[in-house]
Amino acid sequence: MIIVSALAAVTLVQSDAQDAACSGVGADVDAICSVLIAQQDAWNEGDIPGFMAGYWQSEDLRFASGGSITTGWSATLERYLSRYDSPEAMGWLAFTDLDVTQLSDDAAYVFGRWTLYRESDEPTGLFTLILRKDGQEWRVVHDHTSSAGE
Repeated sequence: MIIVSALAAVTLVQSDAQDAACSGVGADVDAICSVLIAQQDAWNEGDIPGFMAGYWQSEDLRFASGGSITTGWSATLERYLSRYDSPEAMGWLAFTDLDVTQLSDDAAYVFGRWTLYRESDEPTGLFTLILRKDGQEWRVVHDHTSSAGE
């Protein structure tokens, strides 16, 4: 019975997240939203390197969270791999309330909410991302994420 209830809860959460609006201002809003949805999907498949594909693969990438700053794509990947080293730790990720503001042809920021649905807890918080367009690809160059507990 507990397994059925957990599956029903995940199905409900999944359908809510899929219906989550990603809106904003600018010609590339859909492309920018696609980056975030691809990250969410990769996470939910247990694919942290796939999740990291949404980030700028540069040592100038900046990730700020929990009062600390991680600089560089490789260091950010290692941070994720060490903190989320099992399916239980990863949980199921939902991005919601995504609001994109495109500032120019090659710069935008996104404000949103994240929630991890795990068996033992449901951490949640907010994020502000700065994205740059390099060629045809949008990538996160700066990520400032907070949790509701901070």
